[in-house]
Amino acid sequence: MGEDERVSPLKNFLAGGVGGACLLLAGHPLDTIKVRLQTQPKASCTQFVLYTGTYDCFRKTITKEGVLGLYKGMGAPLAGVAPMMAISFFGFGLGKQLQQRDTGTPLTYTQIFLSGCLAGIFTTVIVAPGERIKCLLQVQASSGQLKYAGPLDCAVRLYKEQGLRSIYRGTLLTLIRDVPSNGLYFLTYQYLKHFLTPEGQSVSQLSTPNILLAGGVAGILNWTIALPPDVLKSNFQTAADGKYTGLVDVLRTLLREEGPAGLYKGFNAVFLRAFPANAACFLGFELALKGLNWLAPGW
Repeated sequence: MGEDERVSPLKNFLAGGVGGACLLLAGHPLDTIKVRLQTQPKASCTQFVLYTGTYDCFRKTITKEGVLGLYKGMGAPLAGVAPMMAISFFGFGLGKQLQQRDTGTPLTYTQIFLSGCLAGIFTTVIVAPGERIKCLLQVQASSGQLKYAGPLDCAVRLYKEQGLRSIYRGTLLTLIRDVPSNGLYFLTYQYLKHFLTPEGQSVSQLSTPNILLAGGVAGILNWTIALPPDVLKSNFQTAADGKYTGLVDVLRTLLREEGPAGLYKGFNAVFLRAFPANAACFLGFELALKGLNWLAPGW
């Protein structure tokens, strides 16, 4: 597999921020629906489920909260998106550099996968608290009990209640979700970029439709293995203190109450979101990178 052009850390940071912002703007509405579907109470004999599916959740959210209701909780991940994407691409690049003995020797697919896994480890530091705050804000909006005024208020209250431990609740589940899924994510994108590049052309000349295709497919495969731990993470991060003793308890409770299908709650919303959101992310990244290379080729 051939290697892409080496990019400066500053360009990586700026282009990653653009890509992450594009991902959030394109995908956050369906992410809100996903979290609400994953965390809604199980139906009982006297109570029906709040949402019957993706479209029902979308319709009720728009009716009760307007279009902005779909963007609840976006402040926290948006505030961390530039450093998150910068660290992600830095981690991926570092992983490749550590494994490549000779710059002229292409990396194997296994090495590309492991480099992506390293990116997942790096980004967890930022992703875990952002996801915790985002999920709490999304769930409170659907329940009607407004405990937090916004992302900053939520972070301050969590810190006052139990310190950093509360803010980073669910970090292990975030690692379990993001490490293998990031490996597959970057592997798929890199493979498809080279596969879709016409013979005799550089990967940097890949057309916009092919960038969108590669990014979208990478996003779908990413969530194929990330969804079960994401369901567990959402339930753990939004549960009342003391409800679960840990990861195994969350899994055991979910399987007992809802069966294996419970691990794929929000499936439709996730996969409807995955393609356009990640296609937008990689397109934003690639276009920003080309723009930076044109404006400041010497950086």
